Amino acid sequence: MTANGAPSSSHKRGHRRVSSDGNVTFKRRSTSEIMTAIQLGIEYTVSRENHTPMRDLLTHDFCVVESFNFPSDGGRGTPAHKLSSFAFKCYAPAAFRQFRRFYGINMAQFLHSICASSLLELPNAGASGSIFFRTADDCFIIKTVQRGEAKYLRRLLQQYYITLTQNPGTLLPKFYGLYCYKCGSKRIRFAVMNNLLPSRVPICEKFDLKGSTYKRRASPEEKAKACPTLKDLDFREIHPSGLLLEAEAYDQLVDTLARDCLVLRSFSIMDYSLLVAVCNLDCPDAVCGDSEVKPTHQLIPTPQPDAIAPHPPSTEQQRWYPASATAPPADPELESAIKRSPISGLPARNERGDRLLLYVGIVDILQDYRLAKRMEHTMWSLVTDAESVSVVHPDFYSTRYQSFLREFVFKRSVD
Repeated sequence: MTANGAPSSSHKRGHRRVSSDGNVTFKRRSTSEIMTAIQLGIEYTVSRENHTPMRDLLTHDFCVVESFNFPSDGGRGTPAHKLSSFAFKCYAPAAFRQFRRFYGINMAQFLHSICASSLLELPNAGASGSIFFRTADDCFIIKTVQRGEAKYLRRLLQQYYITLTQNPGTLLPKFYGLYCYKCGSKRIRFAVMNNLLPSRVPICEKFDLKGSTYKRRASPEEKAKACPTLKDLDFREIHPSGLLLEAEAYDQLVDTLARDCLVLRSFSIMDYSLLVAVCNLDCPDAVCGDSEVKPTHQLIPTPQPDAIAPHPPSTEQQRWYPASATAPPADPELESAIKRSPISGLPARNERGDRLLLYVGIVDILQDYRLAKRMEHTMWSLVTDAESVSVVHPDFYSTRYQSFLREFVFKRSVD
């Protein structure tokens, strides 16, 4: 109730609720409590890997589930804490350990990113009402996933491992862990993934592209945000000539998208998007990054902080623009922010000739074309062109998706 006796207002999307005073809960649990439990669980389960020698993956490793109890007063090997007692599950730990190793992330780096500093809660929930947290070093995103999505990801893991080894430059999400936190009757599943959007680099535009045209325009409410997520029709209006890439970069990008789409088609996955964020090096005015996040409480000390080094920039990150590209931005602060970011941008130009950095990745891949999606496609087909909606057969979706990106989004330089 408010001071005048009227009911207090709150905003709810899915399981995520924001009260009138700004407190965020998920399944009626405080997000600060959830994050502290996640930090405790990850610190404990990942640290145990030190006692297990690294070996080749076996088929059964993709199906393993480890469970641990975290009573408030401490348990067998688990620390005491000030939260409600909870249970913590770790899915396929050996497989995800190999995934992290494949991308050069060791245990100390992983724990340093997640447990050493306050996690940052992203205020804009997904369409399903998920909650997102970003590590302070920009390396990882922690996202809640639904039960069906977690189950589907587990089913994909073996093929996912093959994809990583065959196509290390994939644009698919890079999953580094899958967990479940249970407190009382509430189960909250979440995945740890790579972060696509640098928080300290000014992003002037952000697009979620599916290759569809039906209802693929951002709403007035979305456009009113400081850094809205725009859609396909918005992109075609803002960039009618597309974004120009160097020939080598264009060829590599198109080839990577084709290989990734082949994998998604093989699992009957559809409704995924290409996230494209744009930094304009010649006009870095619009900023959406740190202003969109708030820190959660950090209750876990860093394990042996002096022995843990932050993620070093890769060779690709140190040379964030190729030798054939134009000079770096004149603003030394912007240049420093780009070079220090663990996320590499793809050089491009817009129709005005402005130099851009594009941050690109495929998102929302845990949607398979089963009964519910087929029914949704049939329903939308009754009111509009069946081929213009986003929910279509995976083969058609993949073909349309790639055609849209080649025809309208990315253009190959002729020089």
